[in-house]
Amino acid sequence: MPNHHRRLIILGSGPAGWTAAIYAARAGLDPLVITGLEPGGQLTTTTDVENWPGDVEGLQGPALMERMKAHAERFQTTVVYDHIESVDFSTRPFVLKGNDTWTCDALIICTGASAKYLGIPSEKKFMGRGVSACATCDGFFYRNQPVAVVGGGNTAVEEALYLSNIASQVTVIHRRDSFRAEKILIDRLLKKTSENVRIQWLSETDEIVGDNSGVTGIQIRNKETKDIQLVDVKGVFIAIGHTPNTAIFENQLKMENGYILVNSGSKGNATATSVPGVFAAGDVTDPIYRQAVTSAGTGCMAALDADRYLGSLK
Repeated sequence: MPNHHRRLIILGSGPAGWTAAIYAARAGLDPLVITGLEPGGQLTTTTDVENWPGDVEGLQGPALMERMKAHAERFQTTVVYDHIESVDFSTRPFVLKGNDTWTCDALIICTGASAKYLGIPSEKKFMGRGVSACATCDGFFYRNQPVAVVGGGNTAVEEALYLSNIASQVTVIHRRDSFRAEKILIDRLLKKTSENVRIQWLSETDEIVGDNSGVTGIQIRNKETKDIQLVDVKGVFIAIGHTPNTAIFENQLKMENGYILVNSGSKGNATATSVPGVFAAGDVTDPIYRQAVTSAGTGCMAALDADRYLGSLK
């Protein structure tokens, strides 16, 4: 198994990873991007992107990722299609093992987070054609149309509140008889039930239905009566949480609920982790915003922080 050394390695190839690569390459750091199992990250499963600044007509998620990759390669970023399965931050240089073994003086982690899904076949079938895990990303497409939100925690209630200002009706499907969200959010949502929000308590998603045009409805089952009803909707938002892709960093970096902790707000070192020389950007540090543009912003910051760190090693 060959050993390859670089001053800077970037793990992940979503908006944070590619932006970090562009800035690092322009700084002369000769970065290497290791793409991971899903090059392009979550945006490769997003069709229309209409909130990327400057693209007035909108664009496709996969196309945006290809553009960012081409931009990084324009400045001689090296791209490797590998998946890192273990890391060792106790030694210098850092050691990363995948199909090959890699070492580096500085590392930027942009491995992102994966939305949790229900696991039913129809969910995957209509992904990007009515099924989404991000209301702030895709809610716009359902203006004045009925939608459903599946879940009962903070994420679900926040998504439902957001969508209530866009959609004609929001049906919240929750398998319990009470929400697990913060009380202030629950109160806001319950007030909306007199307007355009309907809550289906003690209910589970049985199936998502649709045709060639996309989602046309959601079939839900009452847990107590076992009755099944079909609710007409054009969009289904799965809001049962996200899982940050950080398993290989456990016991090596400080984390909270699986998200990597960084020195957010610290001057000149905002993306630094608990290990000097290791930086993190994008959704892997962010359980709240989870937007392509915020990920790209922190990717830029991480590259600048890494550049300063590598300069200090001289």
